[in-house]
Amino acid sequence: MAKVLAALRHHWKKSTFGACLLGWGGHWLYGKHCDNLLRRAACQEAQAFGNQLIPATMPLKKATVFLNPAACKGKAGNLFEKNAAPILHLSGLDVTVVKTDYEGQAKKLLELMENTDLIIIAGGDGTVQEVLQEPGLLRIMAAFSKIPIGFIPLGKTCTLSHALYPESTNQVQHITNATLAILKGETVPLDVLQIKGEKEQPVFAVSGLRWGSYRDAGVTVSKYWYLGPLKTKAAHFFSTFKEWPQKHQAALRYLGPTERPPEEPEEKSRPPLYVRLYRRLRSYWSSPKEFPQEVAPEDWEELKLSTIELSIATRNRQLDLTRTEDFMDICIEAESISKGQFVFRGSQKMHDPHMCPEGSQRIQASRCILQLPEGTAGSFGIDNEEYEAVPVEVKLLPRKLRFFCDPRVREQVLQAAAQ
Repeated sequence: MAKVLAALRHHWKKSTFGACLLGWGGHWLYGKHCDNLLRRAACQEAQAFGNQLIPATMPLKKATVFLNPAACKGKAGNLFEKNAAPILHLSGLDVTVVKTDYEGQAKKLLELMENTDLIIIAGGDGTVQEVLQEPGLLRIMAAFSKIPIGFIPLGKTCTLSHALYPESTNQVQHITNATLAILKGETVPLDVLQIKGEKEQPVFAVSGLRWGSYRDAGVTVSKYWYLGPLKTKAAHFFSTFKEWPQKHQAALRYLGPTERPPEEPEEKSRPPLYVRLYRRLRSYWSSPKEFPQEVAPEDWEELKLSTIELSIATRNRQLDLTRTEDFMDICIEAESISKGQFVFRGSQKMHDPHMCPEGSQRIQASRCILQLPEGTAGSFGIDNEEYEAVPVEVKLLPRKLRFFCDPRVREQVLQAAAQ
């Protein structure tokens, strides 16, 4: 024993390095063990759903999974197979996986629409964007909104998961919680923004649109990877050297909030053909012919703005199932800030992109038109995806889609509304 202690003392550098390496390896193995325990517990919970008896004449529920293997730097496929796929298969669902290996492959959605009971998007913000942007989907948006959607967060940026599931620093736990939430069946209605340029097809967003200096600096963070935890502050600090103060000028026209109509009860099954024909004939013959009424002119508000950043966001992060008005939040941030404030707020916006700091002008609107000066350069960030900055019309589509959520999140929303 004395010889061992003497050797360790004599080679103290190697001994210290070996102790650190052994400690790191033990911590890594313990983390893997904890992840396996989480997977086992989730699979046991899913097995309870799979063991439920169903009538022999009832078909299995069919789930279509749109998986983006390229998400999370190519790790999404492995994350799905290890953490989410076993849960889905044990639950008794008839699962069909569509891998979006190249852009536009999500068009298979149209082929599978008639034979799908629920849709699962497995990836990040980009995967959600690809599924929602399908051109054919625009024609059948009414039918699409009746199908519940599940979201399994596998990407580098998963903004939507913050509204649907509890926060978790453990990736395995976050994925298994999201997959189990799909099996539990609790859903919440989410708003959608329709963003349309003058010539292009509309773009749909569930989080919102950003235009300004914080977004431009945020996309350059990866260039400073060699600075480690300082890369975010460095990206915002160096962006102040290009131009200061940074101003973005535009003209904004908007309409105020709209009254929320009562939610229509969902039909459990589609009525037979003869019932639907009878209803149409009855409504046609019994409805009195009315003279067309004059439509009241829309009360547009106009505003000239000069800001460091403009954001237009849905209220999905602040779910309120009892509110009586539908609107989106427009945040116009003050342009007069110091460089230190810019760096500090830029770091905050990397975690909460649509935060609206104090001193900003807040507007609630159901529809808006953003006019940009001729020759405006730069890009929009729509659900963390980059689009060319052009004049656009943004329209709120309230409660357009139903997403599965964790029952704990839904309970918290209901409790907050009751208080």
